[in-house]
Amino acid sequence: MTVQLGINPLTWTNDDLPSLGAETPLETCLSEGKQAGFVGFELGNKFPRKSEVLGPILAEHNLKLVSGWYSGELLTRSVEEEIEAAQSHLTLLRDLGAKVMVFAEVTDCIHGDQSKPVHLRPRFPADQWQEYGRKLTEFARYTQQQGIQVAYHHHMGTVIESAEDIDNLMKHTGPEVGLLLDAGHLTYAGADPAAVARQWASRINHVHCKDVRKDVLQDVRNRKTSFLDAVLSGVFTVPGDGCVDFPSVFHSLKNQNYKGWLVVEAEQDPAIAHPLTYATLGYNNLHQFARNAGLL
Repeated sequence: MTVQLGINPLTWTNDDLPSLGAETPLETCLSEGKQAGFVGFELGNKFPRKSEVLGPILAEHNLKLVSGWYSGELLTRSVEEEIEAAQSHLTLLRDLGAKVMVFAEVTDCIHGDQSKPVHLRPRFPADQWQEYGRKLTEFARYTQQQGIQVAYHHHMGTVIESAEDIDNLMKHTGPEVGLLLDAGHLTYAGADPAAVARQWASRINHVHCKDVRKDVLQDVRNRKTSFLDAVLSGVFTVPGDGCVDFPSVFHSLKNQNYKGWLVVEAEQDPAIAHPLTYATLGYNNLHQFARNAGLL
């Protein structure tokens, strides 16, 4: 199987800032995503969380469930507590055929707080890497038994954001823990997505394809804005519309025979960035990049 191209509903409606696209119904997200060319969607805040409800809705649009974000708290929870907290999410993913869970540690995170500059994000406690790695590996081993792979999402405003954080996470976890590569977050964090892809290609099991407007990134860094204000300023866009070197990233994925999803996840203000226009642009560029790299 070659890669599949999916999209996140953030193009239409935002989870962290629900006022963005608040008026847009789920039907519009799905129909326009399908029209743009995508074959699957990640979960968003307007998606029903019961498989018997969501399944027929996706089937009506001939769309697959790609994955869905899960807010982990293993820095403060036991593995048993995390497993219990994740049950309904795991069940939904498994019932609808998704193979990966987007996992991010959200203890003390600030990416959803518009009042806090993102550079003041929490730092991972250095003395807890070994214990955390053990716990996350155990949790990921459990989800594997349920047919779901953990795809760890490094994210701006969280304890695991930088390339160094990713290195530590991968070194302290077993192969049960996969890595979600997000080109946009890595670029924002000052890292080279292609270099991270080369370093950890064998662990990458999910890919978020967001691009970055270089001039906007420089501006929001200079102004020390929050993550959400950076989004509102237009720091992110779809693949091929910014400065990320996607051909190099995809070359590394091809070398490791990557066969998962490539997901456009480019949060913008839908009142400024017309969703169908950008979804279509993102699909066309992503398809071209993937085909050129031999992933399609």
